[in-house]
Amino acid sequence: MQMIKNIFYGWWIVLACFFIAFYVAGVIFYGFTAFIDPLVAEFGWSYAQISFAASLRGLEMGIMAPLVGFLVDRFGSRRLLTSGIIILGFGIILLGYTRSLFMFYSSFVLMAFGAGGCTSVVTLTAIANWFDKNVGKAMGVMVSGFGASGLLIPVIVWLIGVYGWRTSVIMLGIGAWLLLLPLSAIIRDKPEDYGYVPDGVKQDEKAKIKREDSESIQLEFRDVLRERTFWYVNTTEVIRLMALSTVVTHIMPYLSTMGFSRTVAGFVTAGISFFSIAGRFGFGWLGDMVQKKYIMAIAYGLMGLGMLSLGFVDIKGFIYAFLFLFSNGFGGLAVLRSAILREYYGRNFFGKLMGIMMGCGAVGGIVGPTAAGWVFDRMGTYHFVWLTLSMFIGMAVFLILGVESKKKRPA
Repeated sequence: MQMIKNIFYGWWIVLACFFIAFYVAGVIFYGFTAFIDPLVAEFGWSYAQISFAASLRGLEMGIMAPLVGFLVDRFGSRRLLTSGIIILGFGIILLGYTRSLFMFYSSFVLMAFGAGGCTSVVTLTAIANWFDKNVGKAMGVMVSGFGASGLLIPVIVWLIGVYGWRTSVIMLGIGAWLLLLPLSAIIRDKPEDYGYVPDGVKQDEKAKIKREDSESIQLEFRDVLRERTFWYVNTTEVIRLMALSTVVTHIMPYLSTMGFSRTVAGFVTAGISFFSIAGRFGFGWLGDMVQKKYIMAIAYGLMGLGMLSLGFVDIKGFIYAFLFLFSNGFGGLAVLRSAILREYYGRNFFGKLMGIMMGCGAVGGIVGPTAAGWVFDRMGTYHFVWLTLSMFIGMAVFLILGVESKKKRPA
């Protein structure tokens, strides 16, 4: 593999993963909230019943993530991306033919299996294999695709308004195949296969890096699983995904109860992910310069303050505070959670560790949206949900500060 016009090929992989993340997140994660009201109108299902689909997605992705982590370390990112995209497309199309609650849930299970093969564990592993010193910047650019995916939400809202939710879903499923399969062909698994090591170091410099690696603290996979640091980071990820999944699932229904129009609510939802781009790239860049646990603590603090602001969107200006604080906080954490694993434990079993982390985080993704729907069905308000989640995020700040100081790890 040669440099293409003096650009390290790893950056082309980052770009491909950016657009894959952009489409997948926009359609099945952030875009889901746009379908809730049309589904309620057609089927009469409760918010809790519909929200459970998001939890099913999280459950299957949680089960899949550790398995995908092992598979990606063994077979590489490219194979898993291709198969995941194919399955994802079928799942999205199946959703368009939903006639019952069982079929509705089944489509989300299928989407979850597909998304498990073409989202964070696989794409972040691809990036981790190609970068070391610049891993925060590279991951920051890649996960900005998740943030930019908010731009698809107004498009999805428009499609639903013009073509109806069923036709819109089928179009999005076909689009997944047409757009994402060519991008998966760009992915390469390890730079060593093409004469490079991470960050574009050339073949004649590899011996020096290997000597430095031999001086690093060598950890086995089972040793990492016994470390307090690893489980502290995992616990904070549970809290992050619990808060994030709840917000993106219920934000449009919540804003509707607060008097916002559906169009405005759609743009606010888009803003959550769009404004996270600055946090994703900015905190990723800072994470390459400052000890990551301190940057993570700041990001959690911003996320918690944003969650508190969400409870006061009826007061002028608080909706903007929510968008700025919450979006930048969770955006930065989307980068730092994986960058800290790469920094502390290297890349030899990065996929496995990332898979376990996402599996743990999925617990929060399961509990959050369903519990919020249950609370709203009984209390008629989301304010208690936002307050409780802000308290959990405050706990995450103290947990991440309890992470041990960085040790030199093998690359």
